Order: sequence, then C-alpha cells, then structure tokens
Amino acid sequence: MAIQAINVRNQFKGQVKEIIRGDVLSEVDVQTPWGIVTSVITTRSVDELQLKPGSDVVALVKATEVSIAKL
Repeated sequence: MAIQAINVRNQFKGQVKEIIRGDVLSEVDVQTPWGIVTSVITTRSVDELQLKPGSDVVALVKATEVSIAKL
C-alpha cells in the first residue's frame, strides 16, 4: 500500500531493519528490495510511530539535487 495523499514519486516500501536511538534523533535503516534506505528522524517520531525492527514502512525520498562522481 502506497501513501496516496503525498505527492512524492520516490516511495520505497520496506521493513525497518535497525534503529539506532539517540536522545533527540534516531537513525532508522529500512530494508527495501533495492537496498537499505537510511533516515534520520526525531526519536519522538520513532516512539509515536511505534517503529521497531520488522515494522512495515514506506520511505519517502525527496531530493532537490543528485550529484554524480566518477569512481
């Protein structure tokens, strides 16, 4: 199920793989079919969303710029 009320093209369905909690901010790793997407959100949001490893989520990616560097 995709979120329909938000106009974001890049939606990645997945499951929370790991949460690294901090006092104010937490790092949330989401396992998607295309790899891991990492988000930094408030710890309050982690608690309010009741996120835990295994939770089904949608990572919404909004970027105004994508840079490319040659390896």
